[in-house]
Amino acid sequence: MNFELTEEQRIFFDTVKKFAQRELSVGALQRAHSDTYPWDVAEKFSEMGLLGITIPVEKGGVGGSLMDAVLAIQAVASVCPRSADVVQAGNFGPLRTFAEYATPEQRERFLPAILAGKTVMSVGMSEPEAGSAVTELKTMAVKDGDHYVINGTKVFGTHSSEADVFLVYVRYGPGTDGIGSVLVEKGTPGFTVGKSSAFMSGECWSQLYFEDCRIPAANVLLGPGGFKKQISGFNVERLGNASRAVAVGRYAFELAREHADSRRQFGRNLCEFQGLQWKFADMAVRLEAAQLMLMRAVVNAETGLPSAQDTAMAKLICNEAGFFAANESMQILGGLGFSEESLAQYCVRRTRGWMIAGGSTEILKNRIAEGVFDRRFSQRPLLAVAAQ
Repeated sequence: MNFELTEEQRIFFDTVKKFAQRELSVGALQRAHSDTYPWDVAEKFSEMGLLGITIPVEKGGVGGSLMDAVLAIQAVASVCPRSADVVQAGNFGPLRTFAEYATPEQRERFLPAILAGKTVMSVGMSEPEAGSAVTELKTMAVKDGDHYVINGTKVFGTHSSEADVFLVYVRYGPGTDGIGSVLVEKGTPGFTVGKSSAFMSGECWSQLYFEDCRIPAANVLLGPGGFKKQISGFNVERLGNASRAVAVGRYAFELAREHADSRRQFGRNLCEFQGLQWKFADMAVRLEAAQLMLMRAVVNAETGLPSAQDTAMAKLICNEAGFFAANESMQILGGLGFSEESLAQYCVRRTRGWMIAGGSTEILKNRIAEGVFDRRFSQRPLLAVAAQ
């Protein structure tokens, strides 16, 4: 058992970090406060081969590993937290599920522009009445000759305000086996992207409306029975979430550490006060433990998609550790940390959002408990379960 990166992995991490320091350190604060996607960064990452890392070469990608993608997103986040979103979109988001299950024709149509940093893909999963209970989604796909007619609405999709193509979870029929997914392009008749709204994190999202939206059958990604495959791909997105959470928490930690090492109050440096020393000790332990759990999940997934149990445990501990470190660091930084002149408060807002996005911490605990007892625990009322 080796807890160290290989020489090749270390070189890769250092190379990406040096690139980020050279190209992204200036402007990191401005990007964090911008409500637009950093397209200039996306094009730079494309040139560096940092988009499509986990996609095999024969499918149009770079042909790297999941570990490579994790190292890349954390190296970028250590310099410019906002720019790490671009690595997420180009490796961990719905793109990974798309690349895994798309037909060659679908990949040829959509992948080149995404990996060139010209556009992004968004996922249409959550609905007004189907959040954590995603299998209760109501968006329907009804076959009509060589087309499918889509009706329904989606909310809270990452990059839904900027995307040109959407991976949409739909219902072909009743039950979990009736769930699959389709690809819908922006501008398709019957498909409307609503007004842009903002999360506390500053990220924007738009409600998606499908009203007799006709798409060709060639746009079906996964037909009936595809739900389990989709969720398996979604585990990769969760690891991207976890990777950013612990890396952004560590970014805030470093801001606070540098501050405590130089800021003087009451005649001595802040780091000399035992109360603050304990805060740093608690943060360091949580961040290190989270990083180890993340790496275990990634290593165990090297031969395929990550397991649900490893993913749930890694995301939970990374979400909690990242937010804890960011929040404690903001406290240590005082008024400066609470100001928009510092990225500390941005780190707090981002890490807090990831405790909801991609599977809330409560849902993750439910999933972990199922692994502990090796059985399913339905969250639905007993009468509803009996009816099914």
